[in-house]
Amino acid sequence: MVNLMMAAYERFGLLLNDQVVRTPIAIASMAGTVDAKYVLARAAHVGVGFIGGYSIDPPTLDASRKIAACGRGEFLYEDPIEELSRQLHGTEGSDVIFGLNLRGSTPASFTRIAEAFGDKVIYEIDAHCRQEPMLAAQSGEYFLDHPDLLSLVIHELKKHDVTVSVKMRAGVSPSDPQLAQKLWEAGADILHVDLMDLGYLRLKQIRNACNATLIANNGLFTFDRMMEMFSHGADLISVARRSDEETLGGLDAAITRYTDDNGWYNAPKQLCRGGDLRALTFCCLPVKRCPLLPQLQNVRLDRDEYIALKIEAVKGTPLEDGQFTCFGSLTWCCKATSPCHLRDSTLRKKGLSRQEYMRLKRTLSERIMHHVFHRPLPAYTD
Repeated sequence: MVNLMMAAYERFGLLLNDQVVRTPIAIASMAGTVDAKYVLARAAHVGVGFIGGYSIDPPTLDASRKIAACGRGEFLYEDPIEELSRQLHGTEGSDVIFGLNLRGSTPASFTRIAEAFGDKVIYEIDAHCRQEPMLAAQSGEYFLDHPDLLSLVIHELKKHDVTVSVKMRAGVSPSDPQLAQKLWEAGADILHVDLMDLGYLRLKQIRNACNATLIANNGLFTFDRMMEMFSHGADLISVARRSDEETLGGLDAAITRYTDDNGWYNAPKQLCRGGDLRALTFCCLPVKRCPLLPQLQNVRLDRDEYIALKIEAVKGTPLEDGQFTCFGSLTWCCKATSPCHLRDSTLRKKGLSRQEYMRLKRTLSERIMHHVFHRPLPAYTD
């Protein structure tokens, strides 16, 4: 298993909760359906499984009973910690990373669970459920209308040094990017976004607003839809109702083949073709008017800082030089799928494969994103 996980890390480069993610495909929670047994039965084709939603305090437990009485699926029990302990008992040794999708009404309700289970799992705040009893219990989608309370829950959970995810529904907040920025600044490690009918353009806005790990959700059960999300900012995609073995297996095999052929599984489109902020890794020197200039302005990077950042980030790597490229360094070269005989001839002379070139571009992108987001930024504006 160790060798398999090392291979997975070399392929996808994904870590969550300090664990290697085997494949960038997750199972999303479905109340009354997705428990540990459900995920383990599909473990061969997923990297992360969010089980739940689990209600964790008297108001949400009562809401679950009301929802179940109306015929919807719910997990019903008297003691949340006892139930969650039972769920997690059989997951030891699995290479799936587990998350608990939790529905609570106060910060203390969430921290009580974190105190019980520590860093064994990801804690996912359910800000997604829109059933009326759950809203009345001040949980689920209620949090999206009360972002300060949601930020407080995140802040309190992070005091326990745990990994925090927020499951949110796009299109509820007046500005999803502004909300994403706020939640990330509060400490959220993961934003698990049900995109509804808003699609990849909304995902791109969220990607440009924060540096959290992004999981895209809703109707993503074909290779084309999956790649649409990956090329606009998603780190993982999640599947709920279509999480059957055939669908998951097909997605897992397809993204593995694609990555082995291309080197970077979720490489963005180039900036001039609608790419997100990560695409700065593919941009050339700013010598003419193009989409690079307004993007630099959006993130308060001036021209000289951008140039210095990229030059410094590739020092000592094969991207540092490239005598016969347009600007004398591979750091300014475009995506491997874009035709360029100067870039390709330089790669051949260096003995560098296109896959390795793209992996190096990914590392450069990560360094750029870290620089952009780990300094004071203005509030995101649409």
